[in-house]
Amino acid sequence: MRRWLIVLVLSAAALLPVPAAQAAAGDGSPRDPNIAFYGRWDTANPAAVVPHFAGAYLVTGFTGTRVALKQRAAIDLYYSVDGAADVYLRNVSGTVNLTPTPLRAGNHTLRVSYRVVAGSYHGDAVFQGLVLDSGATTVAPPRPARLVEFIGDSITVGTTSSQNALTAYGWLTGERLGAAHTQIAEGGACLVSAADGCTGMADRFLRTNTAAGSPLWDFTRYRADAVVINLGTNDVGHGVSSTTFQTVYTQLLRDIRARYPQAAILALQTFTKRYAAQTQAAVQTVTTAGDRNTFFVPTDGWVPAGGLSDNVHPNDAGHQAIAARLAPIIAERIGTSTSPSPTVSPPASPTATVPPPTGSCAITYVRTSEWAGGAQFDVTIGNTSTAPVDGWTLTWTLPTAQNISQAWNATTTQSGTSARALNVAWNGQIPVGGATSFGFIADSAQSGATGFALNGAACTAA
Repeated sequence: MRRWLIVLVLSAAALLPVPAAQAAAGDGSPRDPNIAFYGRWDTANPAAVVPHFAGAYLVTGFTGTRVALKQRAAIDLYYSVDGAADVYLRNVSGTVNLTPTPLRAGNHTLRVSYRVVAGSYHGDAVFQGLVLDSGATTVAPPRPARLVEFIGDSITVGTTSSQNALTAYGWLTGERLGAAHTQIAEGGACLVSAADGCTGMADRFLRTNTAAGSPLWDFTRYRADAVVINLGTNDVGHGVSSTTFQTVYTQLLRDIRARYPQAAILALQTFTKRYAAQTQAAVQTVTTAGDRNTFFVPTDGWVPAGGLSDNVHPNDAGHQAIAARLAPIIAERIGTSTSPSPTVSPPASPTATVPPPTGSCAITYVRTSEWAGGAQFDVTIGNTSTAPVDGWTLTWTLPTAQNISQAWNATTTQSGTSARALNVAWNGQIPVGGATSFGFIADSAQSGATGFALNGAACTAA
């Protein structure tokens, strides 16, 4: 059985530093600063760089009408020119022509990703540079504002999906966010390094590649804005106790925080719900200790009927559904939108709000899942007035002794039983007859909330 993990994020700092003394801008060599490498690339040999873990890719711009890759030996790869659909090449080597039909003269973009199988590259993934037209050069590509890192197992790798890493939820989520993305994952991996040989991602996250004892990764080479963890599916089959799992997960959260002080860390409930309580307890341990940017994310209902290719691995439709649920949660935490244009920030909500008349808002308040010691609630705000809402604050009274631990699509605060939710940047406007929604996690499943008011005006509740 395969397991996955994710970490989500990208920033301009995610690009490999290129020593000026070893690179000529525009020459297409592996050290050309106009080539952006995302993921964990071994650059010890400046003439031949090697990606590790799933989903690593390179991006550059170039001039002229043709471009080719210089590959050391046979490899399977995907490439996209000028944002077109990825083209799959199998078992190619040497000088690999990526423009069998010459392009129009001008500036172009290129993205290359090598195909993975269970987290290892299918062939000799050694990039030795680009070949361009005579007189053509590379051009610095646009740099995404954010980077999301995904940590996991075969689910994060994209095993059984049509294009593996490129059709896995991590890649799809990054693309939805307009963010750079990495997939630090291996098929069959566990969280804990097991005695029977199961790869422990708590250790490998710290390293350059999946091999035991490989060099420690230099975390100054990029900074993730968000990290998504999806681990625990495989540990149960390798004798990992609940106590050990929780202890190691807690340490992984601390290790991630030490490397990425500003990142939002999202610990996903595994889709099989294995070790869900221990995952949530690990998050509670670090948040109680003062880490307010680490969150447990329930995933009940994320994989639709027909969304699995077997009893564990999502198919293409399953990965797409997961990405659709995950992207807005990440967007809220890192201050971006799910638009593919990361350079455009969502408009800020106005500071002044106009309360709708009493009775002109309708609240649907639903407990969508529950577990020992907690539950998830989804809240929909309907505007039944004759005027649009431009910025909103919802207040209500929680059941006694119920506490909100995290929320999405709203900023929540609580004082005793009094709760307050403030819109985020992209959902502050509710048109007449329209609705918006948010959700939260509480430490009990009590559902007797009362006294809903939108911008100070009482609402009806269902």
